[in-house]
Amino acid sequence: MTKRIILASQSPRRKELLHLCVKEFSIQVADIEERAIESQVMEKTTHETFLEQATSLVKTLANEKAKVILQKNEDAIIIGADTIVVHENRVLGKPNNPEEAFEMLRSYAGKSHSVITGVSIQTDQQKENFSVETKVHFFDWNPQMEKEIRNYIASGSPFDKAGGYGIQEMPSLWISGIEGDYLNVVGLPVAYVNQTLQNFYK
Repeated sequence: MTKRIILASQSPRRKELLHLCVKEFSIQVADIEERAIESQVMEKTTHETFLEQATSLVKTLANEKAKVILQKNEDAIIIGADTIVVHENRVLGKPNNPEEAFEMLRSYAGKSHSVITGVSIQTDQQKENFSVETKVHFFDWNPQMEKEIRNYIASGSPFDKAGGYGIQEMPSLWISGIEGDYLNVVGLPVAYVNQTLQNFYK
């Protein structure tokens, strides 16, 4: 009998994407100290690049989310995930106010940034952690983009998304191209999840 699957995330976008490869699963939200974990990982004095440190952070967050839920559900397969945006040696989370959202979105213009999702799939006997990076390129700044960004912020949509935008929404108008997995930017690299889950069904 196949084990039940639990998604350790309350993101509606991850829920929708996971349904592409898993028809039945439940959701439990993991309560972890994200700020404390971020401080611990990012303050390590190593010779890693900032991008490598950020990747380590997002994989750690995903692992901790899955681990917390596994402790309560030892008979299940747990999928933990976390997504961050890395731009100009900064990790950008969800904007706290309209000004911060505008600053984030304005900073992308004419440049590229990385969207990284860490994924941890765990059972009581098996664990696989991985990350997927997608590079996102924005068009140069122009008056039309500014008008659209202000409308997007007024809609309230940026405030529940890392980096302040959803690629499947209005911001698709400002993106000149991507390198990598599109659905990773939406919130879950579901093709990679699907491939990795096969190792848990053997």
